[in-house]
Amino acid sequence: MSVTLPFNEAKATEAAAYLLKLSGAPMSYIKLIKLLYLVDREALLVHGRPVTTDQYVQTDQGPSLSQISDLITVDSFGHSVWSDFISPLRGELEVALRREAPLSELSEAEAELVESVFAKFGGKSWRELIEHSRTLPEWTNPRGTKIPLDYADILRAHGLSPSEVAVIISELESLAAVTALLDPWHSGAIPT
Repeated sequence: MSVTLPFNEAKATEAAAYLLKLSGAPMSYIKLIKLLYLVDREALLVHGRPVTTDQYVQTDQGPSLSQISDLITVDSFGHSVWSDFISPLRGELEVALRREAPLSELSEAEAELVESVFAKFGGKSWRELIEHSRTLPEWTNPRGTKIPLDYADILRAHGLSPSEVAVIISELESLAAVTALLDPWHSGAIPT
């Protein structure tokens, strides 16, 4: 019951940039990834769809976002929407806001969800967020490896019935199909 949504780099960038704006300071890249995961998981549980559409993996440090992690840690700067708004890793493995991103991809409800997650978890350190993410019911210790974490795994871990999970997964499959059809006309770029 696995579904993969096409990664929306523009939307993921807006969510990350908004978290950095709310913090008002550079942030550990691990903290940023953990906050984005918490935003996605809350959106999935409340609205039935994630914000970033990234792929999740179980790591020793808790659930993580695969493609966003690559955007931060792989030297692709100057070649992505992400790099237009978010700095490469700096000194203490921190990222910073290069310039404010418009909120054209995030819905009002998604922006409010980012604010809510930041209000609840933004004051925690990256170490505290790792510890918190290891307490989430969907986390399974991968013992030094990385294993996929599906949307259905998260939904089941939060007590949704098999039929409720099936409905949400079906809706996500439909969303993935529509997005794939529209992809030739959707650049994924944030207006500047």
